[in-house]
Amino acid sequence: MSKLYPLKGKVQHYAWGGEAYIPNLLNIRAENPPYAEYWLGAHVNAPSVLKSENGEQNLDNFIETNIDSTLGQSIAARFGRLPFLFKVLDVKDMLSIQVHPTKVEAEKGFARENEMGIPLNAPNRNYKDDNHKPEIMVALSEFWLLHGFLPEVDLKAVLNQVPELSYLLKNFENGGYFELYKKVMEQSDEERNQVLRPLIDRILPLYKAGQLDKANPDYWAAKAVDSAEDRSVLDRGIYSIYFFNIVRAEPGQAVFQDAGIPHAYLEGQNMELMANSDNVLRGGLTPKHVDVAELLKHVIFEETHPNIMHGELQPDGLERIYKSPAPDFELSKIDLKSSDRYLSRASTAQILIVLEGEAEVTEGQKKVVLKKGESAFITSNCDYEVISPAPTTTMYKATAP
Repeated sequence: MSKLYPLKGKVQHYAWGGEAYIPNLLNIRAENPPYAEYWLGAHVNAPSVLKSENGEQNLDNFIETNIDSTLGQSIAARFGRLPFLFKVLDVKDMLSIQVHPTKVEAEKGFARENEMGIPLNAPNRNYKDDNHKPEIMVALSEFWLLHGFLPEVDLKAVLNQVPELSYLLKNFENGGYFELYKKVMEQSDEERNQVLRPLIDRILPLYKAGQLDKANPDYWAAKAVDSAEDRSVLDRGIYSIYFFNIVRAEPGQAVFQDAGIPHAYLEGQNMELMANSDNVLRGGLTPKHVDVAELLKHVIFEETHPNIMHGELQPDGLERIYKSPAPDFELSKIDLKSSDRYLSRASTAQILIVLEGEAEVTEGQKKVVLKKGESAFITSNCDYEVISPAPTTTMYKATAP
């Protein structure tokens, strides 16, 4: 039985996505923009399609019927499914501010909402499954994101420098991050508009005139309002733009988001690898449900010093692994020249995607050629090699450690 299969993912057309990047990657006509995400994995909402000797089959079904041989006994016993979901993202407009629960809290929240009889697709549902959702991203372009609370000295400086927010300095000095965040998140629409409207009226003309730098929170606050469908009620997430670290990642740099760290993707393209979950507690920059009381239970209220990771180059000089504490996944980048041979043994399932160039993947007598945007699924206990028919090839690989 083969251990190497061509794999085709699913495109997601979320409103914040771009128009050209994913169609260009996949070599498809852009007929239905926006193109936000390209999913590779076995998530029940959009399973990838595997091409086998028996024809095409959804990856979740394929794994379910061959779980031990596909995942290996250790990962199969621990997770009972493919533990990760692999994505390409094209972020044109800002995503919602998000916090993900721990595994323990996800299990409790999922069971509680099931007992309450809240349908899984209900707009007020917080927990879609019983899993945590740590995630790691590697920038494919200049990429901007919000990531955790500013260090105390920096947050105080922001509150002092932005006149419309200076009244919050007392809350921060008296009650720290929790009281500051609780104060603004629990404001009524009327209170929030009263505070933020003068700020937006001041910065929006500067944004439209191209006078704001992306490292300045004013830029993203103005963009959030400028791109909003409803400007009559200003979004509570605007406060977070001033409270959180604004991070710029260059191509090849990575950021890990663990449970409890508030974050939001702002702009750019990335590879993202996460636990196989859809649990999101939202904190603004979205018309979707925001459960403030539940959110406050899960946010880590402490300063964050962003860790920009460059990955660890392996002894072969070809693979760079971006290590994280998550047991569910491991992400790596593989750069090949035409003279290189990448040799690997898959101890558990792997997914490969070619971002640039062309890869020739060989396992025993089977060979799969992957062009730009094409992917392969590799099962456990598979020895394979990859060469590049093109002058240079860049691939990303998802697996579990």
